[in-house]
Amino acid sequence: MTRRLSVILPAHDEAEWIEACLAALFASDPLPEGWTGEVFVVANGCADDTAKRARAMSDATSGWDLAVIERTEGGKPGALSQGDTAARGTIRAYLDADVRVDPPLMAQLVAALDCNVARYASGTPRLTRAHSAFTRAYGRFWVTLPFVTHGVPGFGLFAMNDSGRARWGAWPEIISDDTFARLSFAPDERIRVPAGYGWPPVEGLGNLVRVRRRQNRGVDEISRLYPDLAAHDDTPRIGMRGLLRRLLADPAGFAAYALVSLAVKTPLFGGSGWTRGR
Repeated sequence: MTRRLSVILPAHDEAEWIEACLAALFASDPLPEGWTGEVFVVANGCADDTAKRARAMSDATSGWDLAVIERTEGGKPGALSQGDTAARGTIRAYLDADVRVDPPLMAQLVAALDCNVARYASGTPRLTRAHSAFTRAYGRFWVTLPFVTHGVPGFGLFAMNDSGRARWGAWPEIISDDTFARLSFAPDERIRVPAGYGWPPVEGLGNLVRVRRRQNRGVDEISRLYPDLAAHDDTPRIGMRGLLRRLLADPAGFAAYALVSLAVKTPLFGGSGWTRGR
């Protein structure tokens, strides 16, 4: 019997990124025997040619089924839900348009999630090289934090089997869908596979501050709306000893991270909307 992996890729004005994202996905290693792959690009509220560029990749799918869904409404949760409605797979992967998966990753996710109990999985993330020296310094420090190094963070890409996806219906209208998904699984239900993926940081102090503020609001929102999920957060605290060790190892990275953390708590770089910083 043929089984299917469904990749749901919400994309709002991602014309700059969508082709490379899909090219990397279609260059994946073959899925385990008996499995096929499909991808749904859900272009939501786009003012650019994201959908057109995604459809242009139909000649390079390497055996994957590709469908492009256009929504006039913006909003990632709605795009995720519409992709789920169209998907036919018993394993679902949710992929951001600026992520580049390594060839072995999708096959490893399928192997990890091919079971009859609820499971969540992601790969091993790495930051791609930033353009600005400040963002490179910030990123060097950020990738040493326990959230990134410990457990299964799942930012940019996460997957689950149908037993896991059955834990909720439509995606809630919240900021941090990846945090909600991750914390819907206990630590022993989350799997980090060794294959990796590239995730680009946002560029510059102002954009880093705005994105950090939004991330903080997303975490606070989940704590308020879904307090029971906090029991599934196994991220260790960094502690003063950890901070000191990182300061000594990378003073510039520490300074960049500290500056962003302080600026998040000030009126500087105002604005409550989402920014990619691209």
